Amino acid sequence: MSLKRKMLPIGVENFEKLRRNDMYYVDKTEMISDLIMNHGDANLFTRPRRFGKTLTMDMLKTFFEIGQDASLFDGLTISSHSDICEKYQNKYPVVFISLKGATGSTYEKANSMIKQLVAEEYQRHSYLADSDILDSIEKDQFNRIRSISLNEGDLENSLRTLTRLLCKHHNQKVILLIDEYDVPLDKSFLNGYYDDMVSFIRIFLGEALKTNDNTEFAIVTGCLR
Repeated sequence: MSLKRKMLPIGVENFEKLRRNDMYYVDKTEMISDLIMNHGDANLFTRPRRFGKTLTMDMLKTFFEIGQDASLFDGLTISSHSDICEKYQNKYPVVFISLKGATGSTYEKANSMIKQLVAEEYQRHSYLADSDILDSIEKDQFNRIRSISLNEGDLENSLRTLTRLLCKHHNQKVILLIDEYDVPLDKSFLNGYYDDMVSFIRIFLGEALKTNDNTEFAIVTGCLR
């Protein structure tokens, strides 16, 4: 009796796509229970490129985020932890942003890419624009950022702002996932605008990660320490 051959998930970074197409998957879901039991407020994972960081972050988003399909985890290790699944699975609003596209030959171009990436994550939570819980000022701020009509201050505070609005709307703390935090720093070093970018990133990530009472915990990945 021969074993069924599955597709190799070459270049696939979307957990749902991988599972629905029954591709080979190295089960890393035990990481979920490790995080729940041992996480800090902010957690940094550094691994080499092509190590599966983005797929793992998408797996975490799929497990924790409200409205995701719980059946995607059937047969995986985490499904044997029924107590964890019952208490944590699909119970949180999630902010997931990858900075791997935040590149450019100048600071202005890279900054524009970050605005676009932030706006896309705001758009993913577009239901906040019609929230009965947020006030008109909060909705105006949300719409300004998702339409890319934001100033530098809006951008620097955009991740913290989104976690605050989600926490208020859902009455539930947020899980914040930031993938490839170091790409804009690496590209800025190569292109001669490192000082500008590191000043921006220090505020952008610092506002989201330091003493943010709206988050349950945050995970940051990259290649560089």
